[in-house]
Amino acid sequence: MLMASISDSEATNRGSMWELDQNLDQPMDEEASQLKNMYREKFSSILLLRLAFQSLGVVFGDLGTSPLYVFYNIFPHGVDDDEDVIGALSLIIYTLTLIPLMKYVFVVLRANDNGQGGTFALYSLLCRHAKVSTIPNQHKTDEELTTYSRQTYEENSLAAKVKRWLEGHAYKKNCLLILVLIGTCTAIGDGILTPAISVLSASGGIRVQNQNMSTDVVVIVAVIILIGLFCMQHYGTDKVGWLFAPLVLLWFILIGGVGVVNIHKYNSSVLKAYNPVYLFRYFKRGKSEIWTSLGGVMLSITGTEALYADLCHFPVLAIQIAFTLVVFPCLLLAYTGQAAYIIDHKDHVADAFYRSIPGAIYWPAFIIATLAAVVASQATISATYSIIKQALALGCFPRVNIVHTSKKFLGQIYIPDINWVLMILCIAVTAGFKNQSQIGNAYGTAVVIVMLVTTFLMVPVMLLVWKSHWILVVIFLVLSLTVELPYFTACINKVDQGGWVPLVIAITFFIIMYVWHFCTVKRYEFEMHSKVSMAWILGLGPSLGLVRVPGIGFVYTELASGVPHIFSHFITNLPAIHSVVVFVCVKYLPVYTVPVEERFIMKRIGPKNYHMFRCVARYGYKDIHKKDEDFEKMLLDRLLVFVRLESMMDGYSDSEDFTMMEQKGERSTRALLTEKAGSNTMSSIGDMSYSSHDSIMPAKSPLTGNSLTRYSSQTFGDEQEFLNRCKDAGIVHILGNTVVLARRDSGIVKKVAVNYVYAFLRKLCRENSVIFNVPHESLLNVGQIYYI
Repeated sequence: MLMASISDSEATNRGSMWELDQNLDQPMDEEASQLKNMYREKFSSILLLRLAFQSLGVVFGDLGTSPLYVFYNIFPHGVDDDEDVIGALSLIIYTLTLIPLMKYVFVVLRANDNGQGGTFALYSLLCRHAKVSTIPNQHKTDEELTTYSRQTYEENSLAAKVKRWLEGHAYKKNCLLILVLIGTCTAIGDGILTPAISVLSASGGIRVQNQNMSTDVVVIVAVIILIGLFCMQHYGTDKVGWLFAPLVLLWFILIGGVGVVNIHKYNSSVLKAYNPVYLFRYFKRGKSEIWTSLGGVMLSITGTEALYADLCHFPVLAIQIAFTLVVFPCLLLAYTGQAAYIIDHKDHVADAFYRSIPGAIYWPAFIIATLAAVVASQATISATYSIIKQALALGCFPRVNIVHTSKKFLGQIYIPDINWVLMILCIAVTAGFKNQSQIGNAYGTAVVIVMLVTTFLMVPVMLLVWKSHWILVVIFLVLSLTVELPYFTACINKVDQGGWVPLVIAITFFIIMYVWHFCTVKRYEFEMHSKVSMAWILGLGPSLGLVRVPGIGFVYTELASGVPHIFSHFITNLPAIHSVVVFVCVKYLPVYTVPVEERFIMKRIGPKNYHMFRCVARYGYKDIHKKDEDFEKMLLDRLLVFVRLESMMDGYSDSEDFTMMEQKGERSTRALLTEKAGSNTMSSIGDMSYSSHDSIMPAKSPLTGNSLTRYSSQTFGDEQEFLNRCKDAGIVHILGNTVVLARRDSGIVKKVAVNYVYAFLRKLCRENSVIFNVPHESLLNVGQIYYI
């Protein structure tokens, strides 16, 4: 990499070269704006009700299966006093009201990214409204996407001040990223613990009718169900997904109906728990078990974060309808009915759910409960795949194989490597603990941490995205923390009783994600600092100082402007380059998807006789590369379409002033190149490695009118024929095969992270050539070493 040592005279020359670069490689504003086509999606009342019904099977499975294990985790040592049951029920009622209903359903769900929820969706919203991304590869042309939306602020507004504060220092961006990664890694732990506790609790029903049965039998049954669940993942849920909604609806009707029967049959006095006075009485009793029971109450709202993460393009109103009309009342009836049963049968608290079911419907209820647990587990596993995909797209996870399991639905994916890791960990948790209590402690810890992260991320979202008044933000923050912090302290106190499991899982995934992201950022910074000035490339002339052999060379780079270091390394060591060179930048944006028709932006670099182009392929964090997707063909098609459109634009550009401006720009470009062609030209141009503005000015014909139209048509035919000949001659994909190492003077932690952890992850991850389906015989790797 050339190091810049600039004197006063060189600074003057450098300014001239910056002017040249801006004339050579103009930003793609016009190309991006031509792609924009805004639209709004509307839902009819009937469609809205249908979507509300369908959301039951996707969104609410985890939350709906909580009654299987809540009361046992609140009273693991039994119940002594009726007032304890009434107080715990009152705490459950108002926790369900404050957190899932008021906070999530009516506030947090509105902070979705075009139907996508979760911590990464919040982070994407913030990245679009403030420059907080640690990889600064966004450009103003990306804002022209139909899926890209952002707010504008008045200079002295609170939102503008918050924006400037977040953008002020790099450590603030890192702190925000760390917060997001903590929530993400804990949510992955949730994906391990949900199947374990749900399936184990549902399987416990076979032991209720036979008390002599060993606990090991229940564990074996649960493990068999889990193995079957994970082994079926690669088939996807496309064929059986239509069963989920009616099954979960049947489950809610079952638990709500059983709750009504139990209230009427055993003890209707439990209805006084709806009076908040009993909530305060519960804490005033002063028993040591009261505080620790909060960890069990916390389990009544497990699945709330999954509710937000699994939006899956369901409109917010549909989810609000489903929760308020079906989920919320059925859960309240279920918990109230169980409390009524427990007051009359205090020794049955461990199996309160199954024992409270009338004998006539016991086995059908057991089957429905087991299937509901499987549906809840499936939703959480799918959400974990989605989280990994989002992390991968935003540069926070190694490249893994992602399989698209549905031709109808884009979001249904399967990640084999992650699937088997989840299965092993889930079975280890189930077989290792063997009881709901310790798994419940671990589960509660994972859920409350994710909720706290969401609360903290909602603060900048409310200020920047919604432009909420600061008083509303303070009210939201105070109310949320008032409820969540006591639960957090109660769960942390149970770290030695199983709560350590999600912490270990989260720390492991956090190390993987942070190390990968750190090295990714350093690689990008190295590419930015070592890129070659476009002026230097064009100063070599149309032949680039080499032999231009027939063929098309796709040069892959992470840079959306400038010439990557691997290209200069390539042409320095080899005497030939292809007749057509296309710099391909594949970048992921903080949007959930980029429409296919807006994905590619093509631009010509330099005069036409250079035959150099730049293509930027843009993807969202939900977009995937399908196996049957021919990326090479897509690039070629876009190249030919661009050449045709360019010739048409030239043909219909009959503005004399515009032509004169182009001629002037072309003459100034040649003049600057000639000025720099003397002595010390290369060193001066080489110092331009740090230019942040590469711009391209395509050379255009000075002809006008009908003659221009005929000329451009002929030019297009000639160039299309030239491109086709080059295509037939052969296509080569040039990728950088980089080795990242820590500098010798680095600390021991950095050396271990970069030289060992990152190197190990690089060996496990997929190569870019595999992701883009590049034929092996057309691949050319350019090796280089980065020291960071």
